[in-house]
Amino acid sequence: MDEAVEIKIKHEISRIDKLLNDMEPLLFLCKIREPDIIEITAAAQVLHSFYNGIESIIILFLKYLGEKLPNDFKWHKSLLDIAFGNNNKKIKIIRNDAKKKLEKYLLFRHFIRHSYGSELEWAEMESLIADIGGVWEIVRTDFLRETEREKDDADNGE
Repeated sequence: MDEAVEIKIKHEISRIDKLLNDMEPLLFLCKIREPDIIEITAAAQVLHSFYNGIESIIILFLKYLGEKLPNDFKWHKSLLDIAFGNNNKKIKIIRNDAKKKLEKYLLFRHFIRHSYGSELEWAEMESLIADIGGVWEIVRTDFLRETEREKDDADNGE
């Protein structure tokens, strides 16, 4: 893998790590009691930033692989599908067991982009906040594994 791409991917990973680390007090609070509207709005921003960061990393991988990025009406969904092996090289950037989970974050991302804070429903967000650390651990591990695999392939002339 090109060193510049690897640096960009690792930088994006560190940004998500920092987001989750900085927001740990909020995430913990949301696990022990139902948050108020201000906390719900803040949690929604965390979810939005989290998923946007994952998309940014997927885009970096796909550009490196020479994949054409989707440009259709549902490009966010198409982008996620490509990350799960629906690409020219059939490379899975992320394991299949994370797909349904990430689809839920994508749906929330779409919702939050087209809604007002007063329309947020804690019941719709609660499981996403509760699972965010575990989902990130899976996806983060896969991103780092894929970075190493691509570097190994490049070193071996593949």
